[in-house]
Amino acid sequence: MEPQVRVHRLAEQVADHIRARIIRGDFADGDPLPTAEELIRRYPVSMPTFREAMRILEAEGLITVRRGRLGGAIVHRPSPAGLAYNLGLVLASQQVAIGDVAVALRHVEPACAALCASRRDRARAVVPELRELHQAYLDSIEDLVEVVAVSRRFHEALVRLCGNEPLIVLAGALEALWSVHEQDWATRIRETTGVPLRQRRAAGEEHGRILALIEAGDSEGVHRLVTGHLTTAQRNPKPADAQVDLAMVVCLKMFDT
Repeated sequence: MEPQVRVHRLAEQVADHIRARIIRGDFADGDPLPTAEELIRRYPVSMPTFREAMRILEAEGLITVRRGRLGGAIVHRPSPAGLAYNLGLVLASQQVAIGDVAVALRHVEPACAALCASRRDRARAVVPELRELHQAYLDSIEDLVEVVAVSRRFHEALVRLCGNEPLIVLAGALEALWSVHEQDWATRIRETTGVPLRQRRAAGEEHGRILALIEAGDSEGVHRLVTGHLTTAQRNPKPADAQVDLAMVVCLKMFDT
């Protein structure tokens, strides 16, 4: 039993070293790891121990091991998209509905918008992209699926441009899950009841006010406005859709990627 324990500990040590190099940026996303022979020269362990280290990293999603003559390990750097997928799995395992994700967003997205308004460089780093997305929303307002997609990009940008990396990652994962759900809903609803054009225009007008408050640096005002906007906007999808199982959303995200 002791040799097996030792093999596992050695494998964890090798995995720790390689993981640290991936996180540090020694390898870009999609890069191949050095060959098994090169890595074993660097980490002098047995082949079973080395394979165990590779299994650990593959289980963490940091590499994909390809078998065969052209085999090897490909690096996957940690990403917000990966976090969204894993977060969705965790929440789905706890029987969480998508409506709870909406509630969480009503708390964190306004904080991100307020941070956007507080950025000293907002005129350069925030406003131009939001203005472009706002115009794209107005240009696509006749097409429900397209306008929902642009709207989600606008909301995702409020998070991504806030300047606080922990919030960008955590809130971004929630945004990604809600975006998948809302885009699927828009695709399904387009051919039935749809969403009245006046509602789409009203949402676009609120996007414009959000943009103006951020440009003016009014963090408190934009926090209030985004909170109210989300409360209204999340009524579509309809309340019954709030009970959608997150497992379905995760599956949609998996097939989308």
